[in-house]
Amino acid sequence: MSVLSIQHVNQFFGSGTARVHVLHDVNFDAKPGTLSLIIGPSGSGKSTFLTIAGGLLTPTDGDVLFDGQSYKDTSKKAREQLRLDSIGFILQAYHLLPYLTVADQFKLVDKVKKLHNLTPMELNELLNQLGIQDLINKFPNELSGGQQQRVAIARALYPDPKILLADEPTAALDTARVKVVGNLFQELAHTRNKAVVIVTHDIRLKEFADQIYELRDGTLTKQSTKVFV
Repeated sequence: MSVLSIQHVNQFFGSGTARVHVLHDVNFDAKPGTLSLIIGPSGSGKSTFLTIAGGLLTPTDGDVLFDGQSYKDTSKKAREQLRLDSIGFILQAYHLLPYLTVADQFKLVDKVKKLHNLTPMELNELLNQLGIQDLINKFPNELSGGQQQRVAIARALYPDPKILLADEPTAALDTARVKVVGNLFQELAHTRNKAVVIVTHDIRLKEFADQIYELRDGTLTKQSTKVFV
């Protein structure tokens, strides 16, 4: 069963002569244990797709289901709780709190979501994987863009979500770090049975994906699916 199902979604912005059709009859399913890559240029609708998938934006038409339940049938409070418990976001703006050290970014998550986060050992392993273990006492303004991005990735994974939605997670990373992050996302999908959905223009991530889509001018087209032997 799909953890996320997007069904015949259309999204319009504006009105009258300024009305823009951003997403065109989009259909998409993400199952546990798979990494889905959605590739498209800037302005193709990738960020809009992701905000709709995460329940942050209600589409003009169509439906979005999480674990078989429509967002339309859940209250605003229930959707907020769902995002807190089950959906991890990695956005282009890292949203690290400037007055908190890296370590305190995770302590803040503990205050908001008290149960079922990664154990200290699991967090330490994740920080080591991402090469940021030595940065835990640094403030965001002391980090490079790539380091901030890796901290944001770790923070999104810390609550141990069912699905991870990532918007250009490798944009500020060199090729070596892209491989590290790509392998991490792939491992999360395959060994921890997460659904990982990445929207990006970074074709370096293709080798890690189980299914690849192209989003162009608001139209989503499936390009390939990896066959497991």
